[in-house]
Amino acid sequence: MASTGKMDVEIEVKSHADKFFEALKDSVNVLPKAFPNDYKSIEVLEGDGKSTGSIRLIHYGEGSPLVKVSKEKVDIMDEANKTFVYCVIDGDLLKFYKNFKSNISVIPKGAGSLVKWSCEFEKASEEIPDPHLIKDFAAKNFKELDDYVLKAY
Repeated sequence: MASTGKMDVEIEVKSHADKFFEALKDSVNVLPKAFPNDYKSIEVLEGDGKSTGSIRLIHYGEGSPLVKVSKEKVDIMDEANKTFVYCVIDGDLLKFYKNFKSNISVIPKGAGSLVKWSCEFEKASEEIPDPHLIKDFAAKNFKELDDYVLKAY
């Protein structure tokens, strides 16, 4: 029987919450341009890539430690609460996890923001480790995105 789990991380960024969330929302365009080592391309398969129900196909670059291809469905895009929820529906990650769902929230904090990322997962087998590599990759991306937003927005 496979086990389930949850992981989370909080990153303080200098970017204003509205600007940071806007960059996250436009990740289809922003991430491959800002981080070509991590993201080769993000293709919109259904919807506009940023609203609920959209499906995106992500091709990761050399900077991604575990996953090279991922298909994700946007479950929630809540602009008012700056919350973005997506689940992985196909790709490399599902070789290790039967289910993988992420939640990103951007909370105003002074002049900057607090970015909260969490994931819920079900391992494909007991031997599979918790997704610490994915959590670390997300945290690194948020710090890099903060630098990008501060320069570009």
